[in-house]
Amino acid sequence: MYQLPELPYAYDALAPIVSEDIMRLHHQKHHQAYVDKLNAALDTQPELKDQSLVQLLAHVDDLPSTVAKAIRNQGGGHYNHSLFWQCMTPQHIEVADGRLAEAIIAKWGSMDEFMGAFSAEATSLFGSGWVWLTRDLEIIALPNQDTPMMLGKGEPLMGLDVWEHAYYLDYRNRRDEYIKNWWRVVNWPFIESRYSS
Repeated sequence: MYQLPELPYAYDALAPIVSEDIMRLHHQKHHQAYVDKLNAALDTQPELKDQSLVQLLAHVDDLPSTVAKAIRNQGGGHYNHSLFWQCMTPQHIEVADGRLAEAIIAKWGSMDEFMGAFSAEATSLFGSGWVWLTRDLEIIALPNQDTPMMLGKGEPLMGLDVWEHAYYLDYRNRRDEYIKNWWRVVNWPFIESRYSS
């Protein structure tokens, strides 16, 4: 049975970038619902419980049709949010450094160019979804709770939630402001550790 992970910081730790109200609603209600519905779906196919969530998501198109949609949506929601919480920190680390920064600069020209391209993808994503940084430093915008694993890209290094529930209480319809401010809470050491592993 999957469980809701604890946050690595207090609910109010990311304020004012992300308020305590948003964090409580997002974690306790939205993420908990993904966990509950994922477990309910797996109860109908107990033979799938031996596979990791990463395996299930990477091969979601091969799953029985009776459970594939639920694992895509609910399993994706659980995986995505579990990563998202770790991609943020209250420590306000300005920019990446080390091997990750060197690789991003080699691919994108500068950190500013990379952050601008990532932000543009997030701002222009139609409807609800996520923007991802893949292991090969590609920026991918995907709808709903889809993940790069579903495209054969492996586990992402970083993801930004641009569903309205991630920001609407704080920013209303100003998604661009949410995205701009989100960079101030990005946990670069965590993302560097994923890149280096």
